[in-house]
Amino acid sequence: MSHPTAPAKSPVSSSHTSSGRPLNIALFGFGTVGSSVARILVESAPERLHLTHIVNRNVARKRVDWIPGNVVWSEDPDSVLNESAVSAARPDIVVELAGGLEPAGTWVRKALAAGISVVTANKKLIAYHGLELEQLAAANGAHLLYPVIPGLEHGLAGDRVERVEGILNGTCNFILSKMEAGAEYETVLAEAQKLGFAEADPTEDVAGYDARAKLAILMRLALRVQVHPEEIESRPITEVAAIDFSYARDLNCTIRQIARAERVEGRVAATVRPMLVPLTSPLAWSRGTENMVVTTGHYGGDVVFSGHGAGGHPTAVAVVSDLVGLAQGSCRIAIPSTPAKVGTELEVPHYIRFLVNDRPGIVAGIAGALAHENINLNAMLQKPGYPLDHLPFVVTVEPCRTSALTRALKEIARMPSLLEKPLDLQMLEK
Repeated sequence: MSHPTAPAKSPVSSSHTSSGRPLNIALFGFGTVGSSVARILVESAPERLHLTHIVNRNVARKRVDWIPGNVVWSEDPDSVLNESAVSAARPDIVVELAGGLEPAGTWVRKALAAGISVVTANKKLIAYHGLELEQLAAANGAHLLYPVIPGLEHGLAGDRVERVEGILNGTCNFILSKMEAGAEYETVLAEAQKLGFAEADPTEDVAGYDARAKLAILMRLALRVQVHPEEIESRPITEVAAIDFSYARDLNCTIRQIARAERVEGRVAATVRPMLVPLTSPLAWSRGTENMVVTTGHYGGDVVFSGHGAGGHPTAVAVVSDLVGLAQGSCRIAIPSTPAKVGTELEVPHYIRFLVNDRPGIVAGIAGALAHENINLNAMLQKPGYPLDHLPFVVTVEPCRTSALTRALKEIARMPSLLEKPLDLQMLEK
């Protein structure tokens, strides 16, 4: 009876880590994060990590004089990946920092298929194809590592996490914490772009797409469910205005982009959106580019993790930490997960801002539509000084089902006095 051929051993398998030979590092992508990774490898020279290749488009314009002369600069990923397995120039580890699904996905698949381990900071690639890539790595004796919160992956492996909520995008946190202090959105966005925290097209960040990709990864590691990122509802922070921060302060809250996933009645609900956060919550303390995650475990209760989430250096440190771990023989913990359908049905309180041409009966109409869905009003706030034909005011409601509030707001939207669609923000409970 014939037996399948065993996959080749990974260049960073235990036999190689014990041999003590340097590990060749090929860096794919020399942008903000890639150049920071290279600088750490060159200046700090972590033991047994040897930068051998830098791959980037238009590589001539990327060359810098602080990279050692023996490092090969290339525009051809295939030439680097196709090095013979016995060649001294063959990379042991590919560090993929180009981002996006393609061509990064092709490079990563080719490296793993050749038994070359990969470290990537590409959240989108891992969110969409992480399971497939992990299986490809295992089948070929390679490793696939991507920076995540070490304590969540290792320290919570023995708990049953019921809820994950947090700030997963440093760019949005920078913008909203500056708006909290009185700045305008467009001004802060320009500052974030100048500092390298935001791309020229900030849609991935401000629309919540980056955070939902990260949330999908965290759901797999913490809640142990597999969901497609695009099934996670996301709403942009661009809906939030200065007046919302003013009302939030009156409610002893602030506003942050929150990624939230939890088990609800045997199902999983998830969303990424701006939310009101009580000032007593650790998530309200996060400023600038800091990311923060709070997990709620069945046995361990609430655990808080935090760290910077935008800019080259913080990500580069996480990437190099994974490289050091590989050099020392560490690998990922295999955490089982199962496919799941994700919904949006949460039972939480809400903040609703209306803009109306003031007429008698508006509040009664809103209260009636909410009451029809068995939603209880909690408070109504109205600031003085606004014209009656352009009047903003806020209603907060007690915890209610998302679907019930959606129906109520659809009914309220038919009122002729409304000048724009109401802004509905979920409120994190204290």
